[in-house]
Amino acid sequence: MTHRIVVLGAGYAGANAAGRLAKRLHPADTEITLVNADPEFVERVRMHQLATGQNLKPRKLTDVFAGTGVRVRLARVTAVDAERKIVTTNTADIAYDTLVYALGSAAAACGVPGVAEYATDIAGKQSALRLRARLAELQAGATVLVVGGGLTGIEAVTEIAEARPDLEVSLAARGVFGAWLSDKGQKHLRQAVDRLGITVHEHTDIARVQPAGVITTDGRQIPAQVTVWTAGFAVHPIAKATTLEVSPTGQIVVDDTMRSVSHPDVYAVGDAAFAHGANGTPLRMSCASGVPAAQLAADAIAARLTGRAVPKNTIGYNGQCISLGRSDALVQWVTPDDQPKPSVLTGKSAARVKELVCKTAAWSISHPMMLKPARRRHLAQTPAPANTTPEPALQS
Repeated sequence: MTHRIVVLGAGYAGANAAGRLAKRLHPADTEITLVNADPEFVERVRMHQLATGQNLKPRKLTDVFAGTGVRVRLARVTAVDAERKIVTTNTADIAYDTLVYALGSAAAACGVPGVAEYATDIAGKQSALRLRARLAELQAGATVLVVGGGLTGIEAVTEIAEARPDLEVSLAARGVFGAWLSDKGQKHLRQAVDRLGITVHEHTDIARVQPAGVITTDGRQIPAQVTVWTAGFAVHPIAKATTLEVSPTGQIVVDDTMRSVSHPDVYAVGDAAFAHGANGTPLRMSCASGVPAAQLAADAIAARLTGRAVPKNTIGYNGQCISLGRSDALVQWVTPDDQPKPSVLTGKSAARVKELVCKTAAWSISHPMMLKPARRRHLAQTPAPANTTPEPALQS
């Protein structure tokens, strides 16, 4: 009997999982379906570039997965029945034997009034294009405020300031700007925003977004003809509406192999999963977490279905790459549990590293069968037991 694997979402995590599964499992025994609402793979890590007028290379999912055995279905997921093993979409129901949930995250208003009405975000392609149109309408001297001092906020504000030096660009950070960076990292970050003429409002919480700016919790007004909201992300609400065990944030709780702790036929990867790395540290929402988690999940699924030893979780971090416009960047080297080391890479060298990381991630998705020869194995008559002694993880 054919084993039906359904992957929900074709972002970095979902697309990686689908391609990896196609390399590991024989198409005579398995049917892999990738469900996504957008016909193209979206380079989410480049949305700040799209928003500032740069064009990104289109990657149609049907072209990406042509010849791999992965069936692409363009549909929007509306519900998951984890008991009946059925995914409901806006076009049809899809039954599964194994589900990989990778629906990701979107910008979150964080309970702040006015965000939905008067702010825009860069969490997806359509919102980035809306911001692109708004920025194009602005005349010289207009004000732009980016709310949020995390990686997305930093990349957005520096990209906007570099692309439009005629605008008055500012950023509001809840705490100390770049507080998680090393001293060298913070110093370079501040030099970059000073060079680009960006005003930084530290220790600033936003109470309300209005048409012409924001009101802070201490009553100050910060003018902005365009407000860009990057202050938080929330996962898709579908998982929380199921019988799957989820965290308070709505993420699916998984074990060390990205397998749901409540439903062993469901795996969750990327932002949708409440997962831990090799040392037990919770993984943050990021491409750096989602890609290795997707690869681990795919390898674990393949191992269990083919009767092989399940790979170990070896996920850890090496660095945080932050673009600061097109010719500057910051690479903060970190420990495996994501704590900053004293050393950093900056300037054009860091920008080249950042660009290489982005290109490599997109290339690996566009060529899912290319990195190493596919080892497509037939399903075993008896699946591997859950407590099988792990072997080293399969490599790309």
